[in-house]
Amino acid sequence: MSIDPGAQIHPTAVIEAGAVIGPGCVIGPFSLVGPEVVLGEGVVLKSHVVVTGWTEIGPGTEIWPFAVVGEVPQDLKFKGERTRLVVGARCRIREGATLNTGTEGGGGITRVGDDCLLMTGSHVGHDATVGNRVILANQVAVAGHCWLGDDVIIGGLSGIHQWVRVGRGAIIGAVTMVTNDVIPFGLVQAPRGELDGLNLVGLKRRGVNRAEITALRAAYQMLAQGEGAFVDRARRLADETESAHVREVTDFILGATDRSFLTPR
Repeated sequence: MSIDPGAQIHPTAVIEAGAVIGPGCVIGPFSLVGPEVVLGEGVVLKSHVVVTGWTEIGPGTEIWPFAVVGEVPQDLKFKGERTRLVVGARCRIREGATLNTGTEGGGGITRVGDDCLLMTGSHVGHDATVGNRVILANQVAVAGHCWLGDDVIIGGLSGIHQWVRVGRGAIIGAVTMVTNDVIPFGLVQAPRGELDGLNLVGLKRRGVNRAEITALRAAYQMLAQGEGAFVDRARRLADETESAHVREVTDFILGATDRSFLTPR
């Protein structure tokens, strides 16, 4: 066990032998830190928090009551193999959220990037990869093996099917089931997850210039109405575009995937 002398630990908290507690950490009442956990500088566990498994929590991350971080996967194929969870810096993991370690068959690691907000009751399943600055609203469920790019926002009570990829800057509306890949900067809504345009508000908030937004809008129309199959349209668009943002969309579509795509209505 390694506990920095600057850490503040409530007397009712349980720190198991082998845990590493960094400087400035605050561990509140009735929290549990397992033997293979590493807490970076300034991590805060409010109270009644469980952090267990082979888990690393980045500096400045705060975890609210009744969150369970680093428990074993919800996968019947899991047989106790040693797998990991890595959470980045400055994340906020709210009440009742759950994050699982990986599985041997899925690569052995679940990752959450920096500056993420995981709201009440949200779930990150085994072997998922969550980018930076991602927001999961209340009760969002991200299944195993999913991949979420940077700056993705997922509305409350939504679910992401296993193996689905959600591209950078996409936004998913509330109460939506997403069963296929979502292109970068896409806007998805409706109960069964329909691609309904571009996340124009998000693009403008991030300061994307007008020329790039115009190029994305034209690309979206081509993907929606061009000749041939969806992937053929993307391949043709990749050959023609000079826009970095459009290139990101076409690279995503032409990349490896285990699912199909949500296509423009």
